[in-house]
Amino acid sequence: MPVFSRLMLKLSSLLLLAIVSACGSSDSTEFNVVTIGSSDDPFETGVRLSLAGQLSRASLAEGLVAFDEQGRVIPALAERWIVTDDGKSYIFRLRSGTWRDGSQITARTGTAALRGAVKSLRGTALALDLNGIDEIREMAGRVIEIRLTYPMPHFLQLLAQPELGLTRRGAGAGPMRLDREEDTARLTPIPPEELGMAVIATWLDRARSVSLTSVSGEEALTRFNKGEVDLVMGGRIADFPRTASVGILRGTIQLDPVDGLFGLQIRNTKGFLGDAANREALAMAIDRKALISPFGLDGWTATTRIVSPGLEEGLDSTGERWQDMTLEDRRALAASRVALWRKDKGSDVDIRLSVWLPQGPGSDMLITRLAENFGAIGVAIERAEPDQTGDLTLIDEVARYPSATWFLNRFNCKVRKGGCDRKADAKLAQARKVSDPAERAALIAEAEILLSDANVFIPFGSPIRWALVRGDVRGFSTNRWGWHPLMSMALLPK
Repeated sequence: MPVFSRLMLKLSSLLLLAIVSACGSSDSTEFNVVTIGSSDDPFETGVRLSLAGQLSRASLAEGLVAFDEQGRVIPALAERWIVTDDGKSYIFRLRSGTWRDGSQITARTGTAALRGAVKSLRGTALALDLNGIDEIREMAGRVIEIRLTYPMPHFLQLLAQPELGLTRRGAGAGPMRLDREEDTARLTPIPPEELGMAVIATWLDRARSVSLTSVSGEEALTRFNKGEVDLVMGGRIADFPRTASVGILRGTIQLDPVDGLFGLQIRNTKGFLGDAANREALAMAIDRKALISPFGLDGWTATTRIVSPGLEEGLDSTGERWQDMTLEDRRALAASRVALWRKDKGSDVDIRLSVWLPQGPGSDMLITRLAENFGAIGVAIERAEPDQTGDLTLIDEVARYPSATWFLNRFNCKVRKGGCDRKADAKLAQARKVSDPAERAALIAEAEILLSDANVFIPFGSPIRWALVRGDVRGFSTNRWGWHPLMSMALLPK
């Protein structure tokens, strides 16, 4: 039975799940969460974080705003805000209360914390996303203003990112505290009165700790099937076939409807891959729907474009690439380019490329299909070793906000190793200096075309993100960011 069909069957059995789930590990004192990754992930420092690292950071250090379980922006350290009519000024009023060291949350300390968080991101793609910030300044009392050089419609989504959690003297203001027990991060909600806020009479009855660990996909599925954990998060295509082992009475598979980057980045731009036309030949050879069909993911969106279809910025008019050609036509043209290159280098020259994919049965299935697709045009591939980068590397990232700039910034030559295009970077930088929305959209569209023509990325479609959720879990909801804050699960309903 296809995986998606099994998913529908499981979703229809929620009543049964609610009954059986009482036999699991979930209780009123602790909630057990596992992410797929490495054991040190929940304790990461820095700004390049795994999912578990992001969950911990968001739990320990709120930003001005945050996401709720449905992916909506909600107040955090800022209790309210206004945006000026021109969209270039955001004014936040901070909540009353204290930092973890007992000092008051003020405009001065909040401004210093925000400046520090933004500064720490230098050299990352997220810093490029924040390039529109012109000034961060304190105003009277607990009021902060952020001035932008141009309107950023999704600025609040950016401020809600865990990497922009605010700290003072190395510690955030909660809403949780972390105690480490070997490879387990135990995160406990901090009583409001300890943060200088009003007492909540029912706090002790509602608050529970969350144990967070990060393990391999195989171990995560084993623990879930044994009933040892309530929630598995961070599932990607590499481990998706393992979900076939989940019994119908254990829980449900939940798929987040995310956008983002899912495809192969060109890491080696020498030899056959040194020519943009040859790189395009690889992209033209792929039957994207057939690539994912073995996984049984009905509704998955394939695309030939770097920027996900359906976003704003006026880019939809460009349509899909090669839309006037059949797959057979594309492969015939691609094969002719391969033959021409071999003729130039010597007819006995083989083209063999290495491809890096994460470990897992889903990657095994994916590499088999890719070998068939590339083989159809005369290109052989092999699996790169885990400690190598490969000539081509799988990129699998969820978009943080719904804008073309997120996608384009990920291939900026300053932050992405491997293939990039400086002309596209320059066009995007030019767009940041333009205040007229229509002119800016046109420049961003040109940047996407330049980057697409460089063929440094071979898109497949939207990323795949899944979770395993036991029937009695509260505070979890699928959303377009694939983001599920732990605090939402730590507080039981009133």
